[in-house]
Amino acid sequence: MAAGLFEVGGIKFGNFTLTSGKTSPYYVDLRIVPSHPKLFDKVCEVFADLVGEIRGDYKLAGVPTSGLPFATLVSQKLNLPLLYVRKGERSHGRKKGIEGEFEKDEIVLIDDVSTTGGSLENAAETVEAEGGVVNHAVVFLDREEGAEQNLKNVGIDLHACFTISELVECLRENSILDEEKYSLIMENLEENR
Repeated sequence: MAAGLFEVGGIKFGNFTLTSGKTSPYYVDLRIVPSHPKLFDKVCEVFADLVGEIRGDYKLAGVPTSGLPFATLVSQKLNLPLLYVRKGERSHGRKKGIEGEFEKDEIVLIDDVSTTGGSLENAAETVEAEGGVVNHAVVFLDREEGAEQNLKNVGIDLHACFTISELVECLRENSILDEEKYSLIMENLEENR
């Protein structure tokens, strides 16, 4: 899986400036994955396995915008109802923050990557403002920069298919990532934990 992500450019190494303004020696872009159907299916299969471990009666909601393609395929694989959280407030129509049918249901959020958990927390606030309940969020990759604890602080358990540590370790073991880049990433990770 790690090699496949690297081959399609889903993970890159270099010097990148993130949305937060921080610099990083790697960049994860899972928005490219749906353009590769076989890899997309494999990624969603891993997602579905992890989501399937969560007990209870719930619906899935994709976090805008990167989480929505994954949530869509996972909902089909597990035969679970799909909702999606809108990005920003709507000032027209029904002025809903969430699309799909739900009342006071439990919602499991789906997103591609977590860093600090801010996008997931915002999505959970939108769901809860409309009467839903969020106790779980599932991401494909956790960058291990505080999301798990930040979400736990607001009552949400974060489930990650992989952590960045696991992903780069796999790339190193398969000789895709050299020792110098591996060390740089692990040092960066320690600084940002």
